[in-house]
Amino acid sequence: MTALLASWRQDLPASIVVALVALPLCLGVALASGAPLFSGLISGIIGGIVVGAFSRSPLSVSGPAAGLTTIVLAAIASLPSFEAFLLAVVLAGVLQVIFSLTRGGVIAEFVPGAVITGMLAAIGLILILKQLPHAIGYDGDYEGDFSFFQRDGSNTFSTLADMLRTDFVWGAALIALLSLVFLFWWDKARPKQGPLRLLPGPLVVVAFGIAANQGFAIWAPGLAIGASHLVQVPVTASLSGFFGLFRFPDIAMITNVAVWQAAATLAIVASLESLLSVKAVDELDPKRRITDKNRELLAQGIGNMTSGLIGGLPVTSVIVRSSANVESGANSRLSTMLHGGWLLGSVALMPSVLNLIPLSALAAVLIATGYKLAKPALFVSRWRQGITQFVPFVVTVLAILFTDLLIGILIGLAVGMVFVIYRSTGGIITYVEHGDSAMIRARRNLYFMHKPALQEALARVPSGYVALIDLSATSYVDLDCIDIINSFAKAAQFRDIRVVVKADHMMRAAAKINAPLTRARAT
Repeated sequence: MTALLASWRQDLPASIVVALVALPLCLGVALASGAPLFSGLISGIIGGIVVGAFSRSPLSVSGPAAGLTTIVLAAIASLPSFEAFLLAVVLAGVLQVIFSLTRGGVIAEFVPGAVITGMLAAIGLILILKQLPHAIGYDGDYEGDFSFFQRDGSNTFSTLADMLRTDFVWGAALIALLSLVFLFWWDKARPKQGPLRLLPGPLVVVAFGIAANQGFAIWAPGLAIGASHLVQVPVTASLSGFFGLFRFPDIAMITNVAVWQAAATLAIVASLESLLSVKAVDELDPKRRITDKNRELLAQGIGNMTSGLIGGLPVTSVIVRSSANVESGANSRLSTMLHGGWLLGSVALMPSVLNLIPLSALAAVLIATGYKLAKPALFVSRWRQGITQFVPFVVTVLAILFTDLLIGILIGLAVGMVFVIYRSTGGIITYVEHGDSAMIRARRNLYFMHKPALQEALARVPSGYVALIDLSATSYVDLDCIDIINSFAKAAQFRDIRVVVKADHMMRAAAKINAPLTRARAT
C-alpha cells in the first residue's frame, strides 16, 4: 500500500481526468449496446476499482469497450433476458481466468510494434473525427462509437458531412473551441512547481463548460445548450432507488447453450482487446514498464465476474482511458483505482451535477487526447524507419479507420506478418562458388518461410559441381526444407552433381537427410 501511495501527487489529478473521459464513454457504450445506461457506469467503476486492484499494469485503465458493442447488442437481443446476458458476462470472466492460468497472455508478444503504434494513431484520428460533431452540438452518433459504419446506415465521414449541413449549436461550439484553446495552452504553460501543477486541464474545461452554459441560460438564451446535448446520468430520488438500479444474473440459465456461446465470444474478443491495449499502453509508458499479460487476463476475468454479478457490461482494457491516464502524468495503478472511485462517488452522490456537463466540453477533452495519439511526428518517425515499418503502420491506421478496432488490427497483423516473414528470409541463405564447388549456407535455423530462398540457391548450382549444403549454423531445419534438400540430392545424380551436407552434431533432423553427411561444426 505504501508503494501504491508513493506517487499520489501524480495519480490524483490524472484520475480526475480519466474519470471525466470515462463518464460519457460509459454511457455511450451502454446506449449503443442496448443495455441500461447504469450498466455502463457499473462496468466503468468495476474496471477502475476491481481490475485496477488485481492488475499489475501501472497505467492501463479498464471499462466498457466500444469494440464489444456489436457482440453485446446481439447477445442481449438473442438471450431470454438481460439477466441471462449478465450470467454470460460472469462466465466470460471465468473463461478469462482459465486463459490466464494456461498462460494465454503470450499472444500479445507476437504483435509487431508497427501494428501497435498504428492502432494508437488510428484511435487518435477516430477520436478527433467522432468527437467533432459532438463539439458543435450534433449528436447523430453515440459517444464512444469507434466503428466506421454506424447503425443508422451512415459512416464516420457522412456524419461529418451531415454535421456541416445542420445548424450549429453555437453555445456548444463556443465552449468546445475555447476549451481546446485552453487545453493546448495549458499543456505548455502548466507550472512545473506549486499547487497549480496538480490542476488537471480537463477539470477546468468541465467547470468552465458548466459555468458558461449556466451563464448562457441567464444572459444569452439563444446560446444555451439543451438537455439533449448534456451528460445524462440516471438520477434516483433516494439511496434505495440508487441500489435498485443494480441487476443480477439469472443462474437458472446456466444450462442454456446460447449463454455459453455468448460467454465464449465475449471472453475471446475481450481478452484480445485487453492484451492489445495493454501492449499499447506499455509502449506509451515513459518508463517502458512491461505488464504481466497473464496477470492482466486474470484481473480482467475477475473484473468481468464482478461486473456481471451486479449488472454491469463486460470490461476490457481501453486505450482511450489509458492514453488519457498516461498523458495526464499518472505513475501507478492508484490513478486507475481512484478514477473508479470518482465515478462511483459522483454517480451515487451528485448525478444532477454531472448532468450539467456539456458534451461539447468533454468532446474537447477527447479531441485533445486524440491529437496526442496521432501527432504528425508519429507518421514521420515511422516513415524514417523504413518501408517495412511504415507500410504495416499505415495499413493498420487505415484498416481501423474504415472498419472497426478488432478487424482493423487483424488486417494490420496480417500485413505485419508478411513483412516479418520478408525480413526474416532476407540474407538467411547465401550462395558462393569457388572453382568447381558451390556452397549453400544457412546462417540461422530454417523454417517453412525459407523454402523459396533455399530452392533458388540450390537451382543455381551448375551441373558437374560439388554442392556443399552447410547447415552447421542451424539447430533446427523444418521438414519442408529437408524435403527440398532430399529432392535436390535425388535429382543431382542426373546432373553429375555430388552433394555433401555439413550439419551440427546436435541437429536432430540430420538423420532425415538423404545425402552424404559430415558432422563437423562450422568455423
